[in-house]
Amino acid sequence: MASSIEVSWELDGITMEGTVVRPDGDGPFPAVVLVAGSGPTDRDWCSPLIPGGNGSAKLFAEAFADAGFASIRYDKRASGPRAIENVTKLLGSVSMQSHLDELVAAVGVLAGKDFVDSARIVGLGNSEGTLHVLHYATSQQEFPFVGIILAAPPGRPIQAVLLSQLALQSAQVPGGAEMMAKVEEAASRYAEGLPMNPDPGIPDSVKMVLASFEAPMNLPLARELWVESSLDSLGMVRIPTLVLIGGKDLQIDFHADGHPLQEAATGMPNVTFAFPPNANHVFKEDTRSKAEVLASPGTGYNEPGTHLDPESLDTILTWLADTVK
Repeated sequence: MASSIEVSWELDGITMEGTVVRPDGDGPFPAVVLVAGSGPTDRDWCSPLIPGGNGSAKLFAEAFADAGFASIRYDKRASGPRAIENVTKLLGSVSMQSHLDELVAAVGVLAGKDFVDSARIVGLGNSEGTLHVLHYATSQQEFPFVGIILAAPPGRPIQAVLLSQLALQSAQVPGGAEMMAKVEEAASRYAEGLPMNPDPGIPDSVKMVLASFEAPMNLPLARELWVESSLDSLGMVRIPTLVLIGGKDLQIDFHADGHPLQEAATGMPNVTFAFPPNANHVFKEDTRSKAEVLASPGTGYNEPGTHLDPESLDTILTWLADTVK
């Protein structure tokens, strides 16, 4: 039976916490480090903003252990049970580099386990986490990844991804087109380095999303994210890479994001693409139509009884078996 081990370590005076899962046996085992997406998403890929605690990362870790892979998943310093106490310590210092520092530390903890083969570690990032995995894979590290899995990577700058998400949602309500014009005006001001200053007529829920990019807690990360996509790093990757984008993903689109990534990977035999049709953003299975998914976004992410998309899981496990030998 696989076993879970709670681990903690210090990074810049802040305690980080995570969970290591080891397969049954002596090892040393190949291993996977799981990197969560944006905002308050925790080690299990659950968020206080979305109902449910049945997170995909926990399910992936269990499946990897069954297949003979150890893993670590961790709470970013601004997520998990310590998030509130860490906010003041992190104010103004959350950045791409700070997230990379967290990943480097987590890999070090995983590599230090005597049952882990530190020469066979794979990085698996979801959404924003794919950017941090790419930054790790394209920089000099003590424990280089032997492969990476990019689950729902943005193939466009986050500005474009955000606006397309809001456009999808606004199309479902009266007056959506007029609202989007005002949102795009605010986004243009932000892109020029100015305050967004959104129109008062924009719904509060949308203004809250826009305001999150200007919150002192999220800077300078938000401005870095605004212009970055996985296109910026994918061409520099020389290790085996699996890119997955689900057909039911409302945040990352297999056309708008997947096609630019495929073009960027032209002539790169180390990069493999998969577009599982029933996978959502966190790679749970969703058999509803796209229209039904649009009508209730987020439903099924982490609710009890939801499960990993079988095709996605099989693709990942097969790729891992072929890549990490």
